[in-house]
Amino acid sequence: MQLHNTLSGRKEAFVPLNPERVTMYVCGPTVYSFAHIGNARPAVVFDVLARVLRRRYPRVDYTRNITDIDDKINAAAAKEGVEIGVITRRYTDIYHEDLDALGVLRPTYEPKVTEHLAHIISMVERLIANGSAYAAQGHVLFNVTSYAGYGELSKRDRRELIAGARVEVAPYKKDAGDFVLWKPSTDDQPGWPSPWGRGRPGWHIECSAMAEALLGETIDIHGGGHDLIFPHHENERAQSTAAHDGKVFARYWLHNGFLTMDAEKMSKSLGNVKKIRELVENENGRGEVVRLALLSAHYRQPLDWSESLLSSSRVRINKLYRTLEDAGDVPESNAVAPDSFLAALEDDLNTPLALSELFQIRDSLQQAILSQASAQVRATLVAQLRDAASLLGLLRQTPDAWFKSFQLSGKAGANPTASSSLEGALTEAEIEAALAARSAAKAAKNYAEADRIRDGLKARGVLIEDSKDGQRWRRL
Repeated sequence: MQLHNTLSGRKEAFVPLNPERVTMYVCGPTVYSFAHIGNARPAVVFDVLARVLRRRYPRVDYTRNITDIDDKINAAAAKEGVEIGVITRRYTDIYHEDLDALGVLRPTYEPKVTEHLAHIISMVERLIANGSAYAAQGHVLFNVTSYAGYGELSKRDRRELIAGARVEVAPYKKDAGDFVLWKPSTDDQPGWPSPWGRGRPGWHIECSAMAEALLGETIDIHGGGHDLIFPHHENERAQSTAAHDGKVFARYWLHNGFLTMDAEKMSKSLGNVKKIRELVENENGRGEVVRLALLSAHYRQPLDWSESLLSSSRVRINKLYRTLEDAGDVPESNAVAPDSFLAALEDDLNTPLALSELFQIRDSLQQAILSQASAQVRATLVAQLRDAASLLGLLRQTPDAWFKSFQLSGKAGANPTASSSLEGALTEAEIEAALAARSAAKAAKNYAEADRIRDGLKARGVLIEDSKDGQRWRRL
C-alpha cells in the first residue's frame, strides 16, 4: 500500500509500526454551527482509508476528535445566553446525523476536549519541565526555537511561516512565533483550574494530548485538510515530539485538498458555503450522491463543487442501482472486489480510478444480464460490485429502497405502463446499455456515434431526452 506523506513530499510504502494495530488520528469538527461540505471531505476521505486499512490489517484504531472548547463556541453560547455544553451537544448530534447520511462510519474513538483536560495539563507540565515551554502572565507558551524541526512539515522557513500566520504580538512572548498551550479565562469565559490559574487550553495542544491518550506517543497516520498543515499540524508535531523526548509523533501525514464552489473559494462572506444538511435534502442530493461527488476527484487534488457535479453523480449512482435491479434475485456468493479495484485504492487512495474499476464491474454485470449468463455468473458479479462499493461506502440500500427515496418507479424517465416484453421492443436493460454507450461516446467527444445511438433507439420506439439530470427516456 502506497500513501503520499506530506512530510517527505512523496508516495511511500505504508508499513505500520505494529501490523497488529494500525493507528490513525484525524482532526474533527469544532462544534458551534452546522458542518458544511468542506468539512465533509476529510470525513469521507479518511472513512474510505479506514475501510481499506481494515481490509488488510486485523485492528485499526481510528480517532477523530470533537473540539468542544473554542472561542467560537463561547461566542455562540453567549449569543444564545446558554452554557457552552448546550451548543456543543446540539451541533455534535447534528454532525453525527449529517455524517450518517453520508455513510461515514463512526471512528473507533471520538474524544472530546472537555474529557481530556487532565491529559492536556499533564502534557503542558512536561513541556515546561523539559524546557520546551514557559509560563508568562497566566499563559503557557511553546518556545518554537527549542524545536529544530519546526517548519519541516509545511516546507517553509520559520520566519516565513510566522509572517504569514498573523501571529499574536504579545510582550510576554520570548519569540514572535511562540504559540499558546494554555491561556487565562476571564470571569465571563469558560475556564478550568490549572497550575497556572483558571483558564483553557490552546487549540494545538488538545489534539496532541488526545492522540497520546488514545493511540500512544507515536501514531501511524495523521490526517486532515490541507489548511491544517500550518499552523495546526506544524505545532502539533513540534509539541508532541518535544513532549515525547524526540520520538516521532506521526509517521505518515495525509492531507486532502481544498474544496471550491463553482471555481470560487468557499467563504461565509461570499455566501457560497453549502451545509451538508442542505445538500442531502436537495432533490439531486441524498447521502450517497454527495459521497460519490466527494470521491470523484483524488483526495489530494482540489475539488470544485457544483450543481452539475451533483447531478452527474446522481446519474452514476442511479445506473449502479438500476443494474442491480436488473440482475434480480441471484444466489449467495462470497466473491469479493477484484484485485484491480483494491490496487487502485491502495495506490494512495486513488478513488477516481477505483470508481472507474467499479463501473467496469457494473458493465460486466450489465453484459451478463443482456447475454442471459448463468445465475452463478451474475451472482459473482453482483457480489463483486457490492463488495467494491462497500469499500467506497456506496450501494448501502436495495434498489427498491433507493428509487423510492426519489419517489421514482425505479426507471427514471420510463413510462411505468410500458411493457418491455412487447414483440420487437427493446428491454429496459438493453436501453440502459445503449444509454451508457451514448454517454461514453459523448465523454469521448464522439458526437456522431452518440447521435447514431440516439437515432437508432428512436427508430426502435425509444425517445431520448437530455436534461440537467442526465439522459431520460420514454417509449413512443
